[in-house]
Amino acid sequence: QVKLVESGGGSVQAGGSLRLSCAAFGYTYNIDSINCMGWIRQAPGKEREEVAYIYTGGGSTYYADSVKGRFTISQDHAKNTVYLQMNSLKPEDTAIYSCAAARGRCDNGYNYWGQGTQVTVSS
Repeated sequence: QVKLVESGGGSVQAGGSLRLSCAAFGYTYNIDSINCMGWIRQAPGKEREEVAYIYTGGGSTYYADSVKGRFTISQDHAKNTVYLQMNSLKPEDTAIYSCAAARGRCDNGYNYWGQGTQVTVSS
C-alpha cells in the first residue's frame, strides 16, 4: 500500500499563487511501483477534473486546458513528493484538490488516493 498526504491548500485572492505538495509513504517496493502521479479536483456541482499528471520515470506531463500556462506539476524523487504550483489563480479554480498515484498509465485510472486539500480563490 501507498499512503499519499497532501498539503498546501488554503485561501487566496484571485491572481494569487499556491503550491500543493503530495508526499508518498510506504515500502520502497510499493513506492517504486508508482508510474504516474496526478492532481484531480472536484468543485461543488461540477464534474471531477484531472488537472495535471506526471510520469515519475521520464517526467512527461499532462495539463488540462483550463490550467495550461498557469499550473506546473513537478517532482522530487528524493522526497517521494509531487508538487503542483498554481499561479494566476481564478475563482473557478476553487475545489478540493486530491493527489493520486497509478501503477500504470494515469489515463487508465489511479490506484492510490490522498485525502484531498481545499483550495479557495476569492474574487
